[in-house]
Amino acid sequence: MLAHRGLAIDAPENTLLAFASAAAAGAAYIETDVHMTHDGVAVIAHDPTLRRVAARDVAVAQLTMAELRRVELGHGQAFCSLEEALDGFPDLRFNIDVKVEDAVAPTLAALERTRAAPRVLLTSFSDRRRRRLGEAGSGAVTSAGRAAVVRSLLVAGLGSAAALTAALRGAVALQVPERAGPLRVVTPRLVETAHRAGAEVHVWTVNDPVHMARLLDMGVDGIVTDRADLALPLIASRS
Repeated sequence: MLAHRGLAIDAPENTLLAFASAAAAGAAYIETDVHMTHDGVAVIAHDPTLRRVAARDVAVAQLTMAELRRVELGHGQAFCSLEEALDGFPDLRFNIDVKVEDAVAPTLAALERTRAAPRVLLTSFSDRRRRRLGEAGSGAVTSAGRAAVVRSLLVAGLGSAAALTAALRGAVALQVPERAGPLRVVTPRLVETAHRAGAEVHVWTVNDPVHMARLLDMGVDGIVTDRADLALPLIASRS
């Protein structure tokens, strides 16, 4: 179970409080996102602007880390750097979506400074960015980008583990929605073929325990959820 942006029921998303809430609920994995600040710091943030989370029409990249630390997000929380999050929760594993090209270098620098790479899975919708992350020698593993996911879904129907391995191009996980419009993405064949190819399947974003249970029955390896408080008891009951 990957706590999507932490546990943001009584805490603002993607804040140290949200991560602490997820850890207190028993989560071992955090899903989060990074952008780059004006002064070149990898900062925890999903959106490119502050509009949704702080009602300010300004881009994350226009502000320094010091300025972002002064932005009130609620419950006494502000933006934090990736390094702060990794240092603050040394026992948690992080799934980090690198949102922009400029954030690649500062993300890798944060992993090096904190020595956190062995507990990090790096991902990006951009395959070019994902390859840069994977080729940097940080020691962190990577999940497939969008183009690799499309290739993987096309070949998974053939049931060929070798073809799926080639489509993944070094990625160790497929992170996908259960459905894309009318198309069912996650199927027993996809999961089984991915496992034979040595890859995991993570499904996002699932908040209904009924859907969680069905996916677990299918054999998926990870569920990305906003409701770690519901997912963790369900998983524990099945262990």
